This record gives sequence, C-alpha cells and structure tokens, in this order.
Amino acid sequence: MKTAIVVDWLVVYAGAERVIEQMIACFPGADVFAVVDFLPEEQRAFLQGKTVITTMIQRLPFAKRWYRHYLPLMPLAIEQLDLSAYDLVLSSSHAVAKGVITGPDQLHISYVHSPMRYAWDLQHQYLQESNLDQGLKSWITRYLLHRLRLWDYASAARVDEFLCNSHYIARRIERVYRRSAAVIYPPVNIENCIFSAQKENFYVTASRMVPYKKMPLIAQAFKAMPEKRLVMIGDGPELERVQAVGADNVEILGYQETSSLMSYLSRARAFVFAGMEDFGITLVEALACGTPVIAFGQGGATEIVQDGSKGSAANGVLYSQQTVAAIIDAVQRFEQTSFCAEACAESAKKFSVNQFTEQLRDFVSHAVQKKLH
Repeated sequence: MKTAIVVDWLVVYAGAERVIEQMIACFPGADVFAVVDFLPEEQRAFLQGKTVITTMIQRLPFAKRWYRHYLPLMPLAIEQLDLSAYDLVLSSSHAVAKGVITGPDQLHISYVHSPMRYAWDLQHQYLQESNLDQGLKSWITRYLLHRLRLWDYASAARVDEFLCNSHYIARRIERVYRRSAAVIYPPVNIENCIFSAQKENFYVTASRMVPYKKMPLIAQAFKAMPEKRLVMIGDGPELERVQAVGADNVEILGYQETSSLMSYLSRARAFVFAGMEDFGITLVEALACGTPVIAFGQGGATEIVQDGSKGSAANGVLYSQQTVAAIIDAVQRFEQTSFCAEACAESAKKFSVNQFTEQLRDFVSHAVQKKLH
C-alpha cells in the first residue's frame, strides 16, 4: 500500500518524533508530510533520509522561530496537502495533522497524542500562563481558539480509526470528539537505559522546566526536607523560579545529555515527578533503570506506576495533589516501602519499541482488512 505519514511540525527530536520514527520503521516506503520542518541536521537521522513535504507556512516570514504564531492558519494549511495518491494515511497528531483531507477509498489512521489542550479543557490555564486572560488580545485569542475548536471537532470525522498513547487520552478523545480510540503505548527505548540495583542516597527529577511540569514545587518540597538530596535536570522558562527556591540540598544541573541523564536515573533512590502527563516517557526510562517512581497520580502516570500499596507489583508511589505537603508525604511513604529494582525494570518492558511496532502493524493490518470488507 502506498503510505503517507503526516505530522504537525518537525522542530526537535522528542516524544512525538519517537512515534514517527517507528512509523517509518514499520512503513519504510512512506512519504512524510508536515506543516513545517525545521529539524536541525544532527537530529534528522530518524527520518531515514526522507525529504519532508511541507505546507505554505514553511515559507512565511519568521516561521522558523515563530511557527506556533501561525496556528490559526494551520487548519487551512494542512488541508492543502494533496494525499490523493496514497492508500494509507497515518497521522501523528497533537494539533492539526489529523485534519488532512482523504477520500472514501483511503484509510486514515490517526495516532493522537492529545486533543489540543490549549483549545479545549486547558484553555483557561493556557491563557493565564501566557498573560492573555485579560484585555483585547485575550478576546482575540479566545475567538481564534473558539474557531479552532469548531474545526478540530469537525475534522475528527475525517479519521477512520483513532489510536492514542494512554487510556487517559482515550477518555479525552471520547470527551472531545465523541469517538473511541485504541491504546498503543508510545515506544520507549528501554534498551538504552542503564539498569542498576545499587542505589545512592539521592533523588532525581528531570523534565523541561515549563509551568505544567511543576518543577519549582519539587524543589520547595525538598527544601522542607533538608536531610534529603535532590538532583534536578532540565532547563526552560521555569529555571529561574527553581533557582529562586534556594535550597542547599537541591542540585540544579540544567540540560544534560542522554548518557548523563541515564547515569543519574540508574543511581537515584527514586525518580520524582509532579506534572500531569498524557503518558510519561521519562517515568518509564527511570523504571527501566531499576529506579522506582514517585509521581502525581493523574494522567498517564497511573498507567505506568503501580503504587506501593499494591504489594509485590509495586514500582513506585502516587500522590493525589500537586502540593508541597503531598510530595513530602509521598517521599515518606516511599521510604517506608521496599522496592525491587528488577521488578521495576520488568514493569517497563510493556512500553518497549518492539511492543509498539508489533501492535501498530497488527492494528493497521486489521484496519485494512476491515476497510476492504
């Protein structure tokens, strides 16, 4: 089958790009389409030398730096991609990729990382964090998001089959699009993780330092536990807020290469996380290193972390509120529970690359047979 892979944008190799990488591995003859492609040369290997076909937004002024500002034009742009020559269309979508136009004899399967959070249930949080909750700019943005919601809901009808990265996102898809979605967990390169059963006396957290990850909250919690050491990895706009906490027992390393990150993950007592994720790749990587996870108990984390109260299957601790007190309580509960490094690593195996590719191939095969009959 002649196959097209459609993505929102290509600007950095991260979680969504890992899915695209394995889609290409499953369908090596596929052509790749994107709204824009500004991937740096050193991150392009996963595309297997493919030339990415882009939209008109690629050529607009300042698009490389400000492509997100062209979001109101992206629905129009994605609809201009001519996919009429393809039998199978696979879209990897967290914004507009699922909105491509296909014909009745084409099969469109969309792997949705999340319905657009900023347009749906997290709109008010997005407006506040962007300082767009008041004034004329706020009302213009609200109107544009309203139009985007109308298009997003309507374009969901163009998809034949939905896939998603967690049962949490499946519930969001049901809520927003009134469609069911099958769950195939995203591929995690657990083979690259460094397993160690020997742990050192420190905790670690790693993430982009953006507001919803709640990194300052973790720093504040450990400041209140001066006898415990925390290593923080990552950078971003919240870095200054993390540094402002000023805890002597918190070491802030900033961005680290993968090899350094894996070293810290494998040696830490536990990995601590405070954000609400759609899935949570770093949580799986920590487990693959044999390191238990202490995480906020909503979103994708609940499908990765088996709380310590569940006995031998436990691989971490979940807490119910994004507060300093809840994190402190979770750390205390963690220290009162025994965890097996081998069991943690075993629990990560269901999120492997091989699991993803097998399930994706099987799903596409069944969907093709269903379409033919």
